[in-house]
Amino acid sequence: MSDETYPAGLRYHPEHDWVRVDGDEATFGVTWFAQEALGEVVYYDPPEVGATITAGEPYGELESVKAVSDIIAPASGEVTAVNDRVADAPDLVNSDPYGEGWLITVRMSDPAELDALMDEATYRAYLQGLAGPGSGA
Repeated sequence: MSDETYPAGLRYHPEHDWVRVDGDEATFGVTWFAQEALGEVVYYDPPEVGATITAGEPYGELESVKAVSDIIAPASGEVTAVNDRVADAPDLVNSDPYGEGWLITVRMSDPAELDALMDEATYRAYLQGLAGPGSGA
């Protein structure tokens, strides 16, 4: 497992997905919080390259020893690449969620959707709110 981290420069969705933007292309993955909540990831069911995904809707699944979780798209667009390494070694999501454990790249259809996402500081505050007062987290 990796150490808890939320890199600056990424945008974060409330369902614990991250986006790294490069022009109209975006790379998606799940946050440290998501992989920690899932536990050991054992299977990744990605979308097909060329598929159209919609912000706020599931685009694939991660299965862990605990549960199967939908992966929620933080932005809309066409899938341009799938990280086949994660399909072959799903534990990359646990060991390197922001690097080798990326999931897909997308050509965004509406980059303005990113405005609704959180920056690193806002996401950290959001996570504190999820922990709730008196939870010890």
